[in-house]
Amino acid sequence: MREIVHIQAGQCGNQIGSKFWEVISDEHGIDPTGVYKGDSDLQLERINVYYNEAQGGQYVPRAVLVDLEPGTMDAVRSGPFGKLFRPDNFVFGQSGAGNNWAKGHYTEGAELVESVIDVVRKEAENCDCLQGCQLAHSLGGGTGSGMGTLIISKIREEYPDRIMSTYSVVPSPKVSDAVVEPYNATLSVHQLVENTDSVYCIDNEALYDICFRTLKLTSPSYGDLNHLVSITMSGVTTCLRFPGQLNADLRKLAVNMVPFPRLHFFMPGFAPLTSRGSQGYRAITVAELTQQMFDAKNMMTACDPRHGRYLTVATIFRGRISMKEVDEQMNNIQKKNSAFFVEWIPNNMKVAVCDIPPRGLSMCATFIGNNTAIQEIFKRINEQFTVMFRRKAFLHWYTGEGMDEMEFSEAASNMNDLVSEYQQYQDVGVDEMEEEEEEAEEVEEN
Repeated sequence: MREIVHIQAGQCGNQIGSKFWEVISDEHGIDPTGVYKGDSDLQLERINVYYNEAQGGQYVPRAVLVDLEPGTMDAVRSGPFGKLFRPDNFVFGQSGAGNNWAKGHYTEGAELVESVIDVVRKEAENCDCLQGCQLAHSLGGGTGSGMGTLIISKIREEYPDRIMSTYSVVPSPKVSDAVVEPYNATLSVHQLVENTDSVYCIDNEALYDICFRTLKLTSPSYGDLNHLVSITMSGVTTCLRFPGQLNADLRKLAVNMVPFPRLHFFMPGFAPLTSRGSQGYRAITVAELTQQMFDAKNMMTACDPRHGRYLTVATIFRGRISMKEVDEQMNNIQKKNSAFFVEWIPNNMKVAVCDIPPRGLSMCATFIGNNTAIQEIFKRINEQFTVMFRRKAFLHWYTGEGMDEMEFSEAASNMNDLVSEYQQYQDVGVDEMEEEEEEAEEVEEN
């Protein structure tokens, strides 16, 4: 068994996390009380990846729910799937982090982190073979970003050889939930670069765009956005949860997706996304899915993949699909758009196929791209950061919790380095190709 421990921290993390559990419980045929009501043996074959089996055949998510204030937890508890989670796995403080990274990472969060790690340890000790941890959180607030990164570094100390992946909601330019987002996000990225193996960047702006443009929702709620996040998380984790024709696990994904250790920030996408009214008018084919999932409008991250180049791509198809057709489509994409794939990583697309489609669809596809265009996000955060940091605006809230200004400058320069690393690998092919062309011309002249 290859188990995963799931942790959700802060308000955002708990909301997308609980939505994720609703979706995968539905896929595995588990009702809100944890009882199996499914109809296929495949649903139980690898159920241990995310669930523990308790007495009386009840399935309990291997999830740890963390927050510095009780509010979100109460909402999860009173929600439709509140009875599913183990009561001991709710770990919360009373004070809240107040959108302050320093409170989450150094003061309030530090007091609570030991009890979180205890719960994680307990879950990990019950595993036959722990594959790794996944954390759902946002980078803009206080708990998810400050305490989330603290939890990551503690888990890293204790389980250095296990995979650490995060689903991180990155602040976006149009949708701001807090003025100090650029600070919190910069300090978090500084940690994520060093301590995680893969980060799925999700962005509220991109989710709004998908809801408006593609799904034609006039006023999307957070529920709609969280639903998009949860189908993507469910897609990314499909290969871990069901037997497929090509099975991927967290480590395989990381090895095939991360060419350089620091460049592990991925853009997720999902297809098919159609508005409710027009679903009946289109056939879902492999070609259609492939086309849609490489479409910039389907990316869950607000940056345009056409501005950068793909280092690596992983696609996960679900449904009864012929492998041959998938391979042909993937080949086509790479041939037609070769300019958008770096040529120094040949065959940089990994495909996984799983026979079991999600509820209500005959087939679907999830996309994970490692594209140099993701630097746009970091650039944007950095610009907002610099504008405030130059005036030392809002800094006293952080220094008051014992932080040093040096830490901010370090985090900012680390993020700058990340941006220039992405840029370097984006340009590397272009220069080389020009050089080769020049050499070829010289040869011809001689």
